[in-house]
Amino acid sequence: MPLPVPVRLTGRLILGVLAVVMLAGLFLALIVLTDGARSGLAAWLAAFGAGVVAALWRGRGRTWPGRLWPFAPVVAAAALTALICVPTAPTTRQYPPDLPFVATRHWSLSTGSRVAVYHYPPAAGAPRRPTPLVYLHGGPVRSISVLDHRFLRLLAGRGYDVYAYEQPGGGRSDLLPMEQYTISRSVRDLSAFIDHLDKGPVDVLGFSAGGVVLTRALATPDVAVGVHRAIIAEPGPMDGPTALISGQKGRPSARGLAPTPSGPRATRVPRYAVALGLIQLGLLPADTGLITQAEGVNVFKPADLGGDTASAYCARDAGRIPVEDTAENFSFNVAASLRIMQTIKGSPSIASELKRSRTPAMLMIAECSSQVRQWATAVLAADPAIERTQYMPGVGHHMWNGLDDNNERAAAVITAFLQGEPSPQRNYPTPADISAFLRDHR
Repeated sequence: MPLPVPVRLTGRLILGVLAVVMLAGLFLALIVLTDGARSGLAAWLAAFGAGVVAALWRGRGRTWPGRLWPFAPVVAAAALTALICVPTAPTTRQYPPDLPFVATRHWSLSTGSRVAVYHYPPAAGAPRRPTPLVYLHGGPVRSISVLDHRFLRLLAGRGYDVYAYEQPGGGRSDLLPMEQYTISRSVRDLSAFIDHLDKGPVDVLGFSAGGVVLTRALATPDVAVGVHRAIIAEPGPMDGPTALISGQKGRPSARGLAPTPSGPRATRVPRYAVALGLIQLGLLPADTGLITQAEGVNVFKPADLGGDTASAYCARDAGRIPVEDTAENFSFNVAASLRIMQTIKGSPSIASELKRSRTPAMLMIAECSSQVRQWATAVLAADPAIERTQYMPGVGHHMWNGLDDNNERAAAVITAFLQGEPSPQRNYPTPADISAFLRDHR
């Protein structure tokens, strides 16, 4: 007895959906195997060809109308997967427009990097500090946020001659070939920047990933000679062994408590959701042929950071997280950032080199830090030249965030250290305090 027509149609629909899913899965597997060659076209053609062959085999012996049905899932799968092969963002770098409150200069460094540079001279009437201050931003490969620019202006208002540059591949700095994004290149760029500035040894403030660059610079004698005083604020892992540490963080952050970021997201576009997802999973290399480096930077939006922004603030601030950047200024080079992080994870310990450091340094740790605590305490334990540690209460990873008096408090401890004056806060934790600091989940 033949099956009812609705049952037969339902069965065909289920088989058709399964065929579409299998072809899409084959396409994704081929994307990985081919490294996304030719914007995914190589994988698409191979998957489409396999689908056509399978449809011809299924249609053998049928009449002509019946031979066409097996091609329906192939056409559907081809249409769906073609979306991943078609760019919807420019494939050449689109640089952010200049900021209205500071000029953008471009310096060509001896390393071959061409970086965007920002200069905030000492404010008129402020006591002029004799040593320039260089800021290394976090990211590692992104633009310097407007929130950070405001803090740099505050430091200039206290008499500092402040310079900042965006890492190659981020902000208004030129891209590098993907294989050149390494932590050692970042350290060499810092040295080349100091040389280009040509003002003798400088004070350096390194925040987050910038703190990693600074830490490794202090462990490199021929770079450390250009650093007068160093401030390591909320550093990431300094080397491979440190990167393996996971677990304990600071007091609760606003991650999961703050409203979901609004606005356009690259990760809602199939092409970029697949590309960036496979890169983050390590299934595609950072220099994949699926999307160009420039295309990835152009398409990534502030909302794509998701809860990462909220994780930089204390839980108590979940309802008042400031807007850190403008859509026009924001840029984030995900692939280059992941590539640099891979080179950190693959690097040997620098603890023995850091123990020989003689550059006066200060470590800054936030109460609600989203960073693994041992990333900071490993630096404290290894560097004998750290003169003081400043545990900053009431702030998260982004310590100078414009809320309350947070900027002024951060500037006060920075100024006290750079001028060799007593700090407004106690020196805590010291190396002797590390075990208790970790045990008490401070």
